[in-house]
Amino acid sequence: MTTLPRIDLHRHLDGNIRLQTILDLADKNHIRLPAHDLESLRPFVTVTTPQAGLLDFLAKFHWPIAVLASLEDCYRVAWENVEDAARENLDYIELRFSPLFMASAHGLAPVGVVEAVTDGIAAGCREFSVRAESIGILSRTYGAELCREELRALLAFAERLVAIDLAGDEANFPARHFVEHFRLVREAGLGVTIHAGEAAGAESIWDAIHLLGATRIGHGVRAIEDPELLDFLVEKAIGLECCPTSNVQTSTVTAYEAHPLRTILARGILATINTDDPGISAISLDHELTTAASRCGLDEEHVRMAQANSVRIAFRRL
Repeated sequence: MTTLPRIDLHRHLDGNIRLQTILDLADKNHIRLPAHDLESLRPFVTVTTPQAGLLDFLAKFHWPIAVLASLEDCYRVAWENVEDAARENLDYIELRFSPLFMASAHGLAPVGVVEAVTDGIAAGCREFSVRAESIGILSRTYGAELCREELRALLAFAERLVAIDLAGDEANFPARHFVEHFRLVREAGLGVTIHAGEAAGAESIWDAIHLLGATRIGHGVRAIEDPELLDFLVEKAIGLECCPTSNVQTSTVTAYEAHPLRTILARGILATINTDDPGISAISLDHELTTAASRCGLDEEHVRMAQANSVRIAFRRL
């Protein structure tokens, strides 16, 4: 049997900042943390039980972002993300980040964040045996106007990116607010992946496709609510970037056993298995491909199917 490459298509690098790095940067930047050793800090950064919803899950990003006081810090966490991917024996990873979010705690220039992060990823790729690509995020929670600033920063380095994503508070900032943003994204020749069908229902996925031009959907688990949508995803070969543990922790699904991934794969949808925020969730890709997948009812053939789908829908040809 042919060995498939190990791929993670949906990983937020700002959701994968090492606990030790948070301690180091806090010390360097004179930032007071709620705890000062790894084990005491862990509960403030990682999720161990399901949260009430997506926004409660996102609150865990506070301290990882709070310590990013310079562009050098942004470079470091990007480089370390590539090193972490190499340690996990990944062959290919798409790392996504929001420059406005990473800039927010200390008023950094978003365009500088884009340059620092993509420089850090490129340097990591040169040093480690893993191929990493960059996806820029528009943080919808900031609203359409600030996202225009964020998009300008990302498009200044468009040649370093493979796609643009829309993430954040899906329920309160729907796709219709960002139509013009993604017209510019498509004109720049970048791919489009949209967080949808996580904190909002199937209609959010329809809008991501029809209004924003998405060819991939982040999460998308609530597509299961609409059989017509499931058929459409198959027909148009639109991929789903599924993240089982994250979906349990955000209470998007009630438990692994309730996750629709097995049904989605059985329908022929190009669903994949990814980590989302491994630092926040305290997981690895191996955990998702084994423990999480098994609890979702997947067998080895389902996992292999998901890995093959990752090869097919990656934004760079593998």
